[in-house]
Amino acid sequence: MTTTAPRCPPPPELIGIADFFADPQFANPSISPDGTRIAYLAPHRGRRNIWVRGVDDTHEDAVPVTHDTRRGITTYYWTDDPRWLLYLQDTDGDEDWHLHRVDLDAPDAAAVDLTPLDPGSRVIGVEPHHPVPGAVLVWMNKRPMYIDVFRIDIGTGETVLHHEQETPGDTVLLDRDGEPAFRTVLAEDGTLEIHAIDPDTGDEHLRSRLGGVEYPTGVQPQQVTADGAGLLVGSYQDSDDLRLVRIDRDTGSETVVAAVDGHDLDTSGVMLPDVLPPAVYTSRRTGEVLAARFVGDRPHVEAVDPHFAEVYAALRSLSDGVLATASSDLSETRWVVTFTHDRDPGVTWYHDHSTGESRQLFRSFPHLDPDTMAPMIPVGFPARDGLPLHGYLTLPVGIPPRDLPLVLLVHGGPWTHDSWRFDPEVQFLANRGHAVLQVNFRGSTGHGRRHITAAIGEFARAMHDDLVDAVDWAVAQGYADLDRVGIYGGSYGGYAALVAVALAPDRFAAAVDYVGISDLMRFLRTLPPFGRPYFGNSFYRYIGDPDDPGQEADMLARSPITMVSRIVTPLLVVQGTNDVRVPREQSDTLVDSLRGRDVPVEYLVADDEGHGFTNPENRIRLYRGVERHFAEHLGGRAAAGRQSTGVV
Repeated sequence: MTTTAPRCPPPPELIGIADFFADPQFANPSISPDGTRIAYLAPHRGRRNIWVRGVDDTHEDAVPVTHDTRRGITTYYWTDDPRWLLYLQDTDGDEDWHLHRVDLDAPDAAAVDLTPLDPGSRVIGVEPHHPVPGAVLVWMNKRPMYIDVFRIDIGTGETVLHHEQETPGDTVLLDRDGEPAFRTVLAEDGTLEIHAIDPDTGDEHLRSRLGGVEYPTGVQPQQVTADGAGLLVGSYQDSDDLRLVRIDRDTGSETVVAAVDGHDLDTSGVMLPDVLPPAVYTSRRTGEVLAARFVGDRPHVEAVDPHFAEVYAALRSLSDGVLATASSDLSETRWVVTFTHDRDPGVTWYHDHSTGESRQLFRSFPHLDPDTMAPMIPVGFPARDGLPLHGYLTLPVGIPPRDLPLVLLVHGGPWTHDSWRFDPEVQFLANRGHAVLQVNFRGSTGHGRRHITAAIGEFARAMHDDLVDAVDWAVAQGYADLDRVGIYGGSYGGYAALVAVALAPDRFAAAVDYVGISDLMRFLRTLPPFGRPYFGNSFYRYIGDPDDPGQEADMLARSPITMVSRIVTPLLVVQGTNDVRVPREQSDTLVDSLRGRDVPVEYLVADDEGHGFTNPENRIRLYRGVERHFAEHLGGRAAAGRQSTGVV
């Protein structure tokens, strides 16, 4: 009897770049405190704006309540007054965030800037002020080096100082009533000292010290418990795993609130609260912990509160993804939730736990068919020194997984991590016929204390070796064609791409540097002044001190700008003019040097962007350039008839 080999499905049609990188049709949903309305982001006047609709309405019934035509909105807040909504906005990517007020009774009226700050000052955080209806607490650095807390009356805009920071680098943590409960202090040796503040006398007592270098982005979270008597922190304690731990204000005793053996608490959401999935899910009504999120091949949510465990069981039945964001009304019966999924982004559900009713509200990209998207496959392999490395391999649909052009996609940070989720860059590259490999190189978060601290002093050294080892693994497994490997990354990932083509030019046929660092010394010297006290355990400990002559020389040796004579790989360099993290001069200097040696380099600049492109027309221009660059040098697929990317 003859058998026929199973047929590989044909490659999917090329999906338009705009289908991946235009603004999502729906994003960042949440329910109002009274449970009657839903807010979310959707396109309006060419930008992401906030829309509001009744909980039983459809998008056709919704009303846009913001009307920004310059830059899309990302972060917004419900208030305790049904009339007002708040949101953050900067100017062309300069990250000087201001807090604006929207009048839901007059949705066509212009928004009001509640925080008219001088350039260089910004809003850092916003929280409700429960004892005073109609007020919020706002953290901002009106004094450039100090992050003070102000109370703002939402209706009148009246702003009064609520708490003044005494020393840069110190933080006073407030309880739900806005009263000081703990003070955290960065000691000279880099450890974080946690002091309890006596609610009656104001006296401070040292309760705990947490190590420094294993917390490069700070101890996260730092959240006062609902009763004010404890502090929730992410702590390794005596383990390699990051746990959610409660420190008692009176005794300093530690209690593990949530832990999963072999997994870290996922703190990546603290970078963009109320937008990314949180490390700790808390009750809007009481402030109590509901659940905690952990890193894994797929993210894992560990329910803590018994009532929420029942809710979570119902929510899990709605999707084969993983719970991402969750908001409820004050009664905690009506929920609006989103799910993380590798092939179906931003699926949003409404669930009424009192009736059991559930219905899908929307998908972020309804025009994308999940069946044509490529699954993310968890992979693992050892680095050359034996350190376990974890990552994801995404293979193009409908193409035999052998000898493919490969793009090594390097995450930024470096203190973050790649995770199982829908990534439009990954899906776009896979749709163009590339295998995509993401590796959580040493220094990435989420994989234990040892994994993070293995990166100390290893910029352009072992961190680079990890990336080369990942490519060699993919080639040895037969997935990748050694002669058709590209590298692409943003921020730290851009730095890594430049280092890679300088130190391992035989491994990479093409590279894309997206807002990447080319000069470590200049990068550290241009960090925002108010943030420098917080960088002691990250950039200064892992890279070096630019004011130390010996360390300065070492940093220059590990900077792509001093390796430029070794770069011959074709490059696409992408930069935002208003980038305050990696100023444009870094890319200008790099490109001028490369062009002086006739290295093939294209340079794409957006004058209305900062550290990464937000406006959809700029994102589309960027990925047209990426598509063309990799098609030319790696042999992937590209749409025909594309016009110039506007590269200079």
